[in-house]
Amino acid sequence: MAIKITSPVFNEGEPIPVRYSCNDVNVSPPLEWEYVPEGTESIALIFDDPDAPSGTFVHWVIFNLPADTRSLPEHVKGRELMDDGSKHGLNSYGLVGYNGPCPPMGTHRYYFRIYALDSKLDLPPLIGKDELLSAMEGHILDQGELMGVFTR
Repeated sequence: MAIKITSPVFNEGEPIPVRYSCNDVNVSPPLEWEYVPEGTESIALIFDDPDAPSGTFVHWVIFNLPADTRSLPEHVKGRELMDDGSKHGLNSYGLVGYNGPCPPMGTHRYYFRIYALDSKLDLPPLIGKDELLSAMEGHILDQGELMGVFTR
């Protein structure tokens, strides 16, 4: 069974509320997940927009979340190293932490992808999505995704 990721503020395929975008306070939405497989040692999350004009735009990278984590609250602080040992990577803005939907125009799809990993990753904070994906190769036990849309 795949990891099921949900949010109490929007459902699969629905609009992401403006609160979580560049049009408002631009904080991360609350997220929840279940069906994490046995043997999980850490969790990673990538949030991106494959519809950006210049190619996939990364809005959030966080990894080494503790294996027993089953949710993230609204407004996860954008610090390199979090109190629970998790680490933030860089988004496509070159910033640490979450930056919400901000399409130049039209409707874009935004994917929250969660990964259950069989190890903690020996990586520093401030890495990019591609470096994280490369380090996760061979360590992904399961994954899930939640897609929302946003229109400007």
